[in-house]
Amino acid sequence: MALKRFTRLLWATSLGFSLVTGQSIEQETEEPITYLTGTKSGTLPLNGATPTGTYQTFSSKITLATTSLPTSLGVLTANYTEVLETVTTLTGSVTSSTATTTNGTASSTVSTPPRPTNTRPCNNYPELCERKYSNITEVGCHNSPFVRDGSAAANQQYNVTDQLNDGIRFLQGQIQFPVNATQPHFCHTSCDLFDAGPITDWLGKVREWVSAHPYDVVTILLGNGNYSNPDLYVPWIERSGILQYIYTPSVIPMALDDWPTLAQMILTGQRVVMFLDYNANATAYPWLQDEFSAMWETPFDPLDDTFPCTVQRPPDLPEDQAKNRLYLMNHNLNAEVSLLGQSILVPAVSALNTTNAASGKGSLGMAAANCRDQWTRPPNVLNVDYYNYGDYPGSVFEVAARMNNVTFVKRPCCGSTSAGFRGIQGVERGLGLGLVVGWGVWMLVG
Repeated sequence: MALKRFTRLLWATSLGFSLVTGQSIEQETEEPITYLTGTKSGTLPLNGATPTGTYQTFSSKITLATTSLPTSLGVLTANYTEVLETVTTLTGSVTSSTATTTNGTASSTVSTPPRPTNTRPCNNYPELCERKYSNITEVGCHNSPFVRDGSAAANQQYNVTDQLNDGIRFLQGQIQFPVNATQPHFCHTSCDLFDAGPITDWLGKVREWVSAHPYDVVTILLGNGNYSNPDLYVPWIERSGILQYIYTPSVIPMALDDWPTLAQMILTGQRVVMFLDYNANATAYPWLQDEFSAMWETPFDPLDDTFPCTVQRPPDLPEDQAKNRLYLMNHNLNAEVSLLGQSILVPAVSALNTTNAASGKGSLGMAAANCRDQWTRPPNVLNVDYYNYGDYPGSVFEVAARMNNVTFVKRPCCGSTSAGFRGIQGVERGLGLGLVVGWGVWMLVG
């Protein structure tokens, strides 16, 4: 059955590429590429319904034993010793006052040198080092692992190492156990549609990058695609080696003021924050945090290019609680296509340059500003597809800098070759119709 479904998938993909119109993206090779919708944080029906599961609630905070964090920081320094790609020592330094007595008299003057100014960037900017994790906006890669040239099921153009090198500090992907697999994989809605391989491979690459960048904090949001017990995933997460950098919260659930600063996380070596969207077990694995008790999300798979900044998950969250949690702004515009009585969501690929732009109607900049005005603080995550697109390559990072109130530092973007702008051609109504037809028929008869 699996082979039969896989054969149908290959047929659907080839049919799509032969019929697709109006969704081509220019690259150096000038080969057209079509893209389908992003992965869901759960196994979804064709109509793209919002994933749902058990939302955890806590009647009171649970205090955990955790590493003591430094409380006063001056210049952020690190003794960086690389041994088997690991950072072995991180230390901070502070200034002290000196006193002088004049001519043996009782009076004295105390001279306090100016406090050193840190010039070492944390998550791309020195100003972010002494800010709480909860007071920072990062660009997120929606479906980070799903990268494949020419694939209709990809959501990013560059691999995770390039993503991190370009400035991404929030990564999201869905994990599942494929049929007859011995370990979990990153799978795009269905492992038949797009299997990005074992989670240990991708997590291993993230670990290598984190090891080589001792002043950066990276967040990983795992979608529990099978709504499985985390016991099935944890041994494989451990095997990747990434837990040597994992952050364990001081309390559960975490409110905004409970989070440490980036510098505190850096100096204690806890530089990877990990969330699981559904079925987390805080008692057994406090480092694998329940997403929705610490964070809420705006509407999933948005169709409205005004991007309303409302709480969708967890549902019915009181406003006062929402204001005391992190929040993720979903900003990957989709379009709805009706096929054989089914409603299918596909990405509005031809609108990517507008959707990821720094300003203008329907832009990332507009939506982030609206969220900031509505909630009196910016989103913590700007979750996007194809972060390299926009009104110029990497314009999404300008929006994050604006939300962080820091001076934007423009640098070459994006990917290992920083090839520059790639224009998008075609009209919205094309939407990869051939691929949609092929995929839809395959799904209906599978």
